[in-house]
Amino acid sequence: MAPDPPRLRRDAQRNYDALVAAARDAFAEHGLEASLEQVAKRAGVAIGTLYRHFPTRGHLVSAIFSEKLQASVAAAEQALTMKDTWAAFCMLLERLCELQADDRGFNDLTSADPYAIDDITCMQSRVRDLGTQLLRRGQREKVIRPDLTPEDLHLLIWSQSRIMEATSGIAPHAWRRHLHLLIDAYRADRAHPIPEAPLTPQQLSRAMARLCDPARRQ
Repeated sequence: MAPDPPRLRRDAQRNYDALVAAARDAFAEHGLEASLEQVAKRAGVAIGTLYRHFPTRGHLVSAIFSEKLQASVAAAEQALTMKDTWAAFCMLLERLCELQADDRGFNDLTSADPYAIDDITCMQSRVRDLGTQLLRRGQREKVIRPDLTPEDLHLLIWSQSRIMEATSGIAPHAWRRHLHLLIDAYRADRAHPIPEAPLTPQQLSRAMARLCDPARRQ
């Protein structure tokens, strides 16, 4: 067994906790590119103290969002245990979107992983794999339309971000209406021919890379 990590001194633990709380608020408000200088200022510490605890922005992101990522994995695992596949499918999509609501940083992270931190990548991959298993099960049972792809579901999650951003503080649950309007179109008995093919995995990967690199959005 790996040894437990050394405990921080009381003052160092206090600084760590203050940085995590400040970063959580800053990322929720401004997204993953929130100023680290402002995070340190909010926490009442010097920027050097921030970097002693979190050598890179990615390490800070991992500390902030590991709990929500674990909740995403737990939701996907729970969905696969449910007997009613359609109810499980709806529950999982709503739960994933719910975790993003009012949190621009987590919204950014579910759209792309610009830091390639191992634990983040592992949990994101786990959610995608479990979600794909659920999708395929629903298609075998003929409750989910047969032409729906994992890439379509990825775009569904992305589509909620601007709605959440625009309606935050005005109608913070409006995204749920839009989500369920879209989900309703995923029923097998709603399927009609669609004029555009889904993204390929390669196209989705390129789109994610564009989100990670603002210079490539031009």
